[in-house]
Amino acid sequence: MIKVLIADDHPIYRKGLVNVIQEEADMEIVADVGNGKDVLDLIPEKSPQVVVLDIMMPGLTGLQVAQEMKKRSLDSKIIILTAYKEETVFNEALDAGAMGFVLKDNATKDIISSIKMVAEGMMYISPALSEYLINKSNKPRSKKVDLKGLLTETELRILGLVSNDFTSKQIAKKLFVSLSTVESHRANICKKLEIKGKNCLLKFVLLNSELIAEILEI
Repeated sequence: MIKVLIADDHPIYRKGLVNVIQEEADMEIVADVGNGKDVLDLIPEKSPQVVVLDIMMPGLTGLQVAQEMKKRSLDSKIIILTAYKEETVFNEALDAGAMGFVLKDNATKDIISSIKMVAEGMMYISPALSEYLINKSNKPRSKKVDLKGLLTETELRILGLVSNDFTSKQIAKKLFVSLSTVESHRANICKKLEIKGKNCLLKFVLLNSELIAEILEI
């Protein structure tokens, strides 16, 4: 059973999400609240596996809640609900540890898939938001990246671990190498893929998850 906590300051919208989630036999709503502060108070008591946060809320925004959850090392996985396609918010949410990104216009359609994937430790991004981010990138969408041709075996392995939400520290421990070695590999991967900017590698694996899974068989 996946325990879910929902925070959104619009009661009717929040109720709609609750109704959709409650129809799933393997999901349970442990709490639904209208402000960010209540989320932080309830997580230790309710122990939700997944917390769904509206990006804009009174008291504390969804982003501020996510940042505070990271500071407190709270284990609940985070899905951000947003009404806007904003790359800056996307980057900040990634930094705060969010694993799911759902556009509010598509939430009733995407929320179940996002909760299931995030609960299993995988990243999720609404197709509409993914489309927007791809169109903003420098590479044409139709161009299929030749990962095996571009990257070494070690770089491919690191890319696979990044796509499975491993941090650089976790990758270093798994591969028995130093953190600086991992960071150097990540920089080389970004250079070869011609991507740059904050969280560029994580965004790349999010937007190319099917391609990476197919090539690396993960």
